[in-house]
Amino acid sequence: MLKGKIAVVTGGGQGIGKHAAKTLAENGVKIVIADINQDAAEKAAAELSALSETTAVSLDVRNEDDVRRAFDTVTKKFGGVDILVNNAGIVPHFRWGVPRWPHISDMPVEFWDRVIRTNLYGTFFCTKHAIPHLKHRNGGHIINLYGGGGTTPPGALTYMVTKDAIRTFTRFVAEEVRASNICVVSFSPRFAIATETAPQTAKETMPGPDVLGNAFVLAAQLSLESSGQCLAHEDGKLVKEDPMEG
Repeated sequence: MLKGKIAVVTGGGQGIGKHAAKTLAENGVKIVIADINQDAAEKAAAELSALSETTAVSLDVRNEDDVRRAFDTVTKKFGGVDILVNNAGIVPHFRWGVPRWPHISDMPVEFWDRVIRTNLYGTFFCTKHAIPHLKHRNGGHIINLYGGGGTTPPGALTYMVTKDAIRTFTRFVAEEVRASNICVVSFSPRFAIATETAPQTAKETMPGPDVLGNAFVLAAQLSLESSGQCLAHEDGKLVKEDPMEG
């Protein structure tokens, strides 16, 4: 069902994005690793090339011109786009032992802007410029990453503003593009994950991206009935998240 389709995975050079790219590649999807870190993108693309046709694209999701050029480049190389995974973002990683982010009264506006522009604007720009390419292919899938963060101890405010906004963004975009056969969902890993850059102590006590199994493969095959929902992986299937969770 997915063989031969083309997927763009932002932030695909490592972590959850790389896992999404790998599982899609294992199912015959042609992969575009789009990452601000060109070296990481090229390394991931080289690793996955044994599974499927894969390429790396340098992409700063905060820059709309960069995003537009990236999608045009992908279409010229592969002929279109069928799947977009909006994974690129700035994540607190408090469970790794990273210091809590500043309280709002102490937060530099530059910090706020950097998180908002990367997480929320990045999702907006990539979705905006993917949609015409998806329409040209008579439909497709957009998968937006959602992540929870507790109110105590404080520190996750800026992150959760972006993620709750992405969840709402998903619901409304889903209705705008439903008639074009484009399924838009948000996906929640549900818990903190230790990626390649996590401290060894975190890797020893926390699950890695592999715990997400085939979640992105399942999401890339969803029907329009699921469009607009926030989903999570459970026992080999996707289940709807409680809107008050996270």
